[in-house]
Amino acid sequence: MLWQRGLSARISRQNNPPYNTGAFRFELTFSPNHPLEPPCATLRTPIYHPSVDLEGRVCQPLITHVHWEPSTRAIQVLQDLLLQLDSPDLQRVLRPDVARELQERPEEFRRRAEEHTRLHAEPRPDPHT
Repeated sequence: MLWQRGLSARISRQNNPPYNTGAFRFELTFSPNHPLEPPCATLRTPIYHPSVDLEGRVCQPLITHVHWEPSTRAIQVLQDLLLQLDSPDLQRVLRPDVARELQERPEEFRRRAEEHTRLHAEPRPDPHT
């Protein structure tokens, strides 16, 4: 089973910069052993984020084998992913250089993330259609 969803579908969440101007495609891939094994979350749209590496892998402890519980629902994985993307956690880092920039030069991080979003993200869907 493969799920794809744009991050612009955050109905109950605020749309916070620097990612609020674009939609990001991601995949949740479920193994044949699901729910005994966690899904794999991958961003298919490039994003300038300390918790997402250049291949789109996300540092998301919820879906590691150590923390995975078979009772965890896909919606919980998606909510955790959206929260992580909206509010970068410097304890969940795959790109130390980006995390350092966020911590030491937040204006520069935001400028780069906004520019990266402008260049790579898909247009946000119109919520009224």
